[in-house]
Amino acid sequence: MNQMPPRWTMGELAQDAALSANAFRSDRLSNSDAWATQYKAAHEKFSLLFEKLGGLGSGALTNAQLAEAYDARLGEALRYLAGPPVSDDDLRVIADVESLAPGMLKKKPGELRKVYEVIERIIDPFRFPWVASGGSPTEQQRQTALTASAVLLATQRLATERRHDGKEGQETRVKDYLREIGFVEVPTTAIHTLVKGPQALQFCAECQLGDRKADVVVRLHDTRLLAIECKVSNSATNSVKRLNNDAAVKADYWIKQFGTAQIVPAAMLSGVFKVINLEQAQSRGLSLFWSHDLQKLSEFIETTR
Repeated sequence: MNQMPPRWTMGELAQDAALSANAFRSDRLSNSDAWATQYKAAHEKFSLLFEKLGGLGSGALTNAQLAEAYDARLGEALRYLAGPPVSDDDLRVIADVESLAPGMLKKKPGELRKVYEVIERIIDPFRFPWVASGGSPTEQQRQTALTASAVLLATQRLATERRHDGKEGQETRVKDYLREIGFVEVPTTAIHTLVKGPQALQFCAECQLGDRKADVVVRLHDTRLLAIECKVSNSATNSVKRLNNDAAVKADYWIKQFGTAQIVPAAMLSGVFKVINLEQAQSRGLSLFWSHDLQKLSEFIETTR
């Protein structure tokens, strides 16, 4: 009979959840350098944009000024003049232009003008109160607008960076650990039958497993596949989405498609999770491991020899 992965007690889940939350808090408290870097970069962008656009003062902007701003890769800062900021895709659709690429806009001054007319209509009246009156900003208004805009962009950039680094960083740690215990990464492939995919002592990342994608798929020693979902949560509320509404749903699907004798759905967790959500996910057939205790993963893999 195949060795089943460990099932943790409520006490064990609570202990690991507390350790994971503590690690999350420590990481956030030590992240001030990242914020400073993002803020300074955003402030420089808006300072340059104000310079290119004449401080958004009175007087119509020329196509040459707008083209220069896009040539200087300030399209993102331009979108953040809006209140609230508008996405690249939304701006392209609203302005009804083919592309926001600087080269394309430079060749089509009519489309460049359409883009700015959209920005002008939805420009943030709280950060740029002088624009509606057609005047020029005082130095205090200019500095306030620069600071507020830089904070807005830096906040979004850092949030995006954290989402990317959280998931990507966790996947990297899992893959590095698998290499440490003797596994080799192989190219990603679509796995529709259990004989496909990684073979003995192999794993692959971002694999299509049935009709769902798995973050990391490992061939266990007894030939079963271990499908690992890497989940990072920044709050107990967020943990429901990450764990129960995503990873556990995939576990249900994989078990129904491949059967418990062929596949082991698992989640590698870090961040903040509610214990009751952990217990619910585990009861649905999802095996739980923690990035602060990767040895538990290797201990299970070893039992499948």
